[in-house]
Amino acid sequence: MNSVRQIRLRLLTLLGRAFLAVLLLLMVLFPLVTAYVLTNYTSAAGMRFPLIGYLEGYYQGHGGWGGIEAEFQTYDSFPPEYTLLLDKDDRILLDGGVASAATVGSRYNFKTSDIRFQLLQNGQLIGTLVINPLPLEWRGRMAVGILFPVAGISFSLGLLVVVIAFVLTRRFVNPLAEVIYAARAVADGKLETRISTEGPQDLRSLSENFNEMASSLERNDRERRDLLADIAHELRTPLSVIRGRLEGIVDGIYPENGPQVSLALEQTYVLERLVDDLRLLTLAESRQLQFDLSHVNVERVLERVVELFSAEAQEKNISLSITNTQGDLSAFLDSQRFEQVLGNLVGNALRYVPEGGRVWLTAEETMDGVLLTVNDNGAGIPEADLPFIFDRFWRKDKSRSRASGGTGLGLAISKQLVESQGGMIEARNLTEGGLQMVIKLNKKPASVSKEDGLR
Repeated sequence: MNSVRQIRLRLLTLLGRAFLAVLLLLMVLFPLVTAYVLTNYTSAAGMRFPLIGYLEGYYQGHGGWGGIEAEFQTYDSFPPEYTLLLDKDDRILLDGGVASAATVGSRYNFKTSDIRFQLLQNGQLIGTLVINPLPLEWRGRMAVGILFPVAGISFSLGLLVVVIAFVLTRRFVNPLAEVIYAARAVADGKLETRISTEGPQDLRSLSENFNEMASSLERNDRERRDLLADIAHELRTPLSVIRGRLEGIVDGIYPENGPQVSLALEQTYVLERLVDDLRLLTLAESRQLQFDLSHVNVERVLERVVELFSAEAQEKNISLSITNTQGDLSAFLDSQRFEQVLGNLVGNALRYVPEGGRVWLTAEETMDGVLLTVNDNGAGIPEADLPFIFDRFWRKDKSRSRASGGTGLGLAISKQLVESQGGMIEARNLTEGGLQMVIKLNKKPASVSKEDGLR
């Protein structure tokens, strides 16, 4: 893989070639075009020599062309013998700078090789200066007189290009080289690669977005590794139990029917529940889980969930009730999936609330939806753990067995099911003690695409 220095050098070389090409183009093309115009230009419209301004100024100052011969002869910046001065009617006033020439007074017939300059005053034509083809000596002198300033301008532009190239190198090439190098490093698996945020706003934004992407990839890779480790850990215990009991039966240590077979069967149920939860979570995260969305009375769903868990609550001597329902509690959701979410939350609350505790549910209408809470007066969650309780395989008590602690996927599944239906779920500790799960649901259908798996 190329280093940052090599990438930077390659980008700088490309930039240098581009600027060098521009510089050469300025220094070669500009003088050539100028020389071509000087040697081949036959229509002088738009060209202005100092003699033109001198003649127009003379006409304005004297009110006409009287006495122009003497003034014209003293003008030494142009050879008068190659010029004709015509009045506004194209009659010759001066021929070769002389007013006594035989052609003076006659109408001039223009040739294709003539270079003509119109003389104007206040936008009105007052005459025409005609220049016959100049000898090579004069053409050369005129070309050199113009080419030297052009060359100076080209050289100055070249220096300016060099300065601009240096600035661009500092502001664009170096940051861009780091982005290219970092992208290749991430592609090679070095997900910890980060780049500094330098340069103009667009490049800083690119660097920040790249760092966020790399952080996300690193986090996803870490979660993937943790998930595989967690799955292996969760599967090991029931598989070990099943294997031990079956080997004991094969070896004649345990009878073929009895508690050992029942225990092995119980562990297969644990495996089945874990696999089902993993499949459900995977489908929800990949937006492939189908939802049957409709307007549902949330209060009725709460009543069904409370009825389902009432026996378990009575067995543990825990108070389970709906304490507050206000307003129109109709929301747009999948009734069965939402009942599954509430079941996970209520089941978790009953699992961690001590005997004699209390679990209560509330629901109220908001401006754009329905707000539900599942509350308990248990020990709550440490504030440091709150951001992680919706992660896969997270459990409050790491020492609990799967029989009492669940698969550790219930909250992760609940979060995916709620968010996939356009809602939101969060957890917070109550000030008086205990945990509160807050669910926000939409009254109207959320704008989701077919790729989200909703129908």
